[in-house]
Amino acid sequence: MSKSIDNNNNIAIDKYLESLPDQQRIALEKLRQTIKKIVPEALEVISYQMPAYKYHGMLVGFAAFKNHCSFFPYDSKTVEQFKEELKDFFVSKGTIRFTPETPISDSLLKKIIEARVNENLSKSKKIKK
Repeated sequence: MSKSIDNNNNIAIDKYLESLPDQQRIALEKLRQTIKKIVPEALEVISYQMPAYKYHGMLVGFAAFKNHCSFFPYDSKTVEQFKEELKDFFVSKGTIRFTPETPISDSLLKKIIEARVNENLSKSKKIKK
């Protein structure tokens, strides 16, 4: 993907975050930086009008809503895999809801994101065979 498209997505994500109330913006910017730190090669994109990351396929995404924020691992197996550690959050198949006051811990985010990276790499290898 060309650098200009990547820069346009970065700008779109910056604008998305700038449009949010302060607490949500701060929480999601922190989440964004955590994702970029764990998977610096991931491409930032806008998918369904929300910030998302691609790394050998869709990796994770996030969004702000009226009363909460959501983190999207894009995989129900990942949410199920970490259900015990996510017991304090509202979860559904591919969504983890949190509030700026009660964010997902960096250590749990790291585990979830690394699990998604491994899943995408595994799928990518299977496709190549």
